[in-house]
Amino acid sequence: MADYAWGAQDISVPARTELPEVAAAAGLVLEDVQTGFVGAVVRVEKSGGLHVMVLEDRKLRHRTFRLGHGFLLDGNPVRVTAPTKAAPAGPQRTASGSVRVEGGRARTAKASRIWVEGKHDAELVEKVWGDDLRHEGIVVEPLHGIDDLEGAVRAFSPGPGRRLGILVDHLLPGTKESRLAEQAMAQRGAAGSVLIVGHPYVDVWQAVKPGALGLAAWPVVPRHQDWKTGILAGLGWPHSDSADVARGWKRILGSVTTYADVEASLLGRVEEVIDFLTAPQAGI
Repeated sequence: MADYAWGAQDISVPARTELPEVAAAAGLVLEDVQTGFVGAVVRVEKSGGLHVMVLEDRKLRHRTFRLGHGFLLDGNPVRVTAPTKAAPAGPQRTASGSVRVEGGRARTAKASRIWVEGKHDAELVEKVWGDDLRHEGIVVEPLHGIDDLEGAVRAFSPGPGRRLGILVDHLLPGTKESRLAEQAMAQRGAAGSVLIVGHPYVDVWQAVKPGALGLAAWPVVPRHQDWKTGILAGLGWPHSDSADVARGWKRILGSVTTYADVEASLLGRVEEVIDFLTAPQAGI
């Protein structure tokens, strides 16, 4: 009988399949296999020496999971790892697309201002253009409505070195907003010192591209219904009170990471205002 030498080549052992690794980046949507919980990554933190991530589902519920195995991404198993900071390749850019000034410090606030209609408008402008505005020393202030825009402009006393750039919602010909803007521009000292521009949307929420939230389009809101409440209801999000509205806006704002998540009709107007306030002849 022949002698056989049993070597590794004689035994077929299936190689271990390594799962693809994905970093727990903010906004990444994962499914926990064990519980079926589906949510987007809100943050990654250390707890007891271990990395954990917090997921938020479509009903704004939060759950914390340890990084590692046991998750699905687009239906496929993955191993979730902690995000790492990659070394910058070439010039870094701000959320608005401008080249970031390394080591730049915020300038002392100048007299000129950007006015927007409300808190949400101000937060969106800050999210995209905040680095640029701090570099230029320009402050964004919410008006909380423009019903007395004429009086507000008069009280500001615009003039050389004291300019106003105003961003108005729903600024379309023949609207109440266009009439109020015309009256404000007729103020003494406004010519050359005040610029009023606007976007066509009922509310600045619509200036966020629906695709940033994974939507094909924003829900249509009936005229008789409060717009923000209608949007939240159409999305299937909580919408019973102001706290729900605040949480809904936080979720929408969280989907904005760069200028690419904002409609061009808003981008152009904000850039126009910044150019107006920082032009050399402005004297600011």
